[in-house]
Amino acid sequence: MKNTLLGSIYLTLAASIWGGMYVVVKVVVSVIPPLELVWMRYLVAIVALLIIGFITRQKWRIEKRYFLLIIAIGVIGNAISIVAQETGTMLSTAQMGAIITSSTPAFMVIFARILLKERLTLKKGLSVCLATIGVFLIVGIGDVDLSSKLGGIALLIAALTWALMSVLVKRLPSDLSQIVVTTYSILVALIVLTPFVLPRLHAINISELTHPTIWGGLLYLGIVSTAGGFLLWNRGLQMLNASSGGIFFFFQPVVGTLLGWLILGENIGTTFWIGSILILSGVLFVMIEKK
Repeated sequence: MKNTLLGSIYLTLAASIWGGMYVVVKVVVSVIPPLELVWMRYLVAIVALLIIGFITRQKWRIEKRYFLLIIAIGVIGNAISIVAQETGTMLSTAQMGAIITSSTPAFMVIFARILLKERLTLKKGLSVCLATIGVFLIVGIGDVDLSSKLGGIALLIAALTWALMSVLVKRLPSDLSQIVVTTYSILVALIVLTPFVLPRLHAINISELTHPTIWGGLLYLGIVSTAGGFLLWNRGLQMLNASSGGIFFFFQPVVGTLLGWLILGENIGTTFWIGSILILSGVLFVMIEKK
């Protein structure tokens, strides 16, 4: 019971942090393109995680049998998913980013069944259907321009890959330090992204990076959203089963939509809400599912 409560708190905090992240990304990505932004926030996150790791005297040695799994987590979750997420947010809105990626819990149900052999029930199956319909309703119907549709597709890819990564995390032993796992997986993503980013860095306007909003947003994304959010999410997942853990993404669209409306002045249309209700209904079905 204690683990369930702690895991729930960790996952709620992580999802809430990421809900606010979409608003920050929407502002910062106007100066720093998505790929370069992911790379920069990982540089900040690596420094933060190493400091935390050395202060807490972490043991950095990991058994060889977990190497490939950590590499997969880094490439799928920290590289592909986050680049797709920030690209999608740039092309669409902070609200769409938060809502579409909130379909992650439903996709986690599928991957948990395939990889972890968790029981797939009628309610879990229905949750996947509702979330999928909701996503395509938001992406493909209504007064949405081509840019937003492409953004929606990128966000859907982000949701799928993040769900797969979250299930892969469950295959690591629960006693393995999440600080070490998170540091190594982010390092993998940093190595993968570096060859693509270095030739493009010269195009960034350095003078714009000195604006408090931009470097403050970069610090938030690196320290709070990446280092803090990933640590909280990975640790919370170790305390709950993958299907149940995913439902805490519910807090992400709530926070993201609220802040997108309050700070960015984004409008909310009828189609958007219908799709959102379907996605959140799917998440609710997972939430009430008995273990």
